[in-house]
Amino acid sequence: MARPARPADAANESEIARFVELVRSTVPPIHAAGLPFIAGGLGVAAAGRKHRWLRTAGLTAASACALFFRHPPRVPPTRPGVVVAPADGLVTLIEGVRPPAELGMPDVPMTRISIFLSIFDAHVQRAPVAGEVVTVKYRPGQFQSADKDSASELNECNAVWFRTVEGVDVAAVQIAGLIARRIVCSVHPRDKVALGETYGLIRFGSRLDTYVPEGSRVAVELGQRAIGGETVLAEPV
Repeated sequence: MARPARPADAANESEIARFVELVRSTVPPIHAAGLPFIAGGLGVAAAGRKHRWLRTAGLTAASACALFFRHPPRVPPTRPGVVVAPADGLVTLIEGVRPPAELGMPDVPMTRISIFLSIFDAHVQRAPVAGEVVTVKYRPGQFQSADKDSASELNECNAVWFRTVEGVDVAAVQIAGLIARRIVCSVHPRDKVALGETYGLIRFGSRLDTYVPEGSRVAVELGQRAIGGETVLAEPV
């Protein structure tokens, strides 16, 4: 017969469970796109196990990639009708412009909110609204520093047109930067997305432009740090 669990055993199991949950909530998971890079660093460390400098270099590279490709869980706001930040980073530009020509959106003025992602920010991209993907368009281009104003027009980018169930059109543009050389986008036309759902990634260092209808109530300021999937950028009216 199995002996009944003693109170001390149950208490220990409870403490272990709490510790495991604490680790899970503190250490974010890794985006799948980063696993080959982390594995490469660990492979170098393993190959150089007899050479301290090579082992250290491999472990350092693996740790840096784990930090860069982290995919922290986020809790989107429950307030209806808001546009959330599609990425972590610094709000660097708020201006009135025309929407990206390659998307074929109505040629009417919109408000563009730019977020610059440093290499220390989480680089996953999240849907700024809940709804349907209308169009996805990739555009080759340059690799200027993503914090330059001209990066929106000149750099390699991938634009996504989202439409909410209320018929509000919002665009999010992934822009490659000076170091970033690869844009990943996992959504396609007619896909349904939830608010804050992860849909892409840029490596390494980049920018996200969000286009909202003109006249929207902008809820962020220049120099403010945004949290992807959580920070409300604007509220269309």
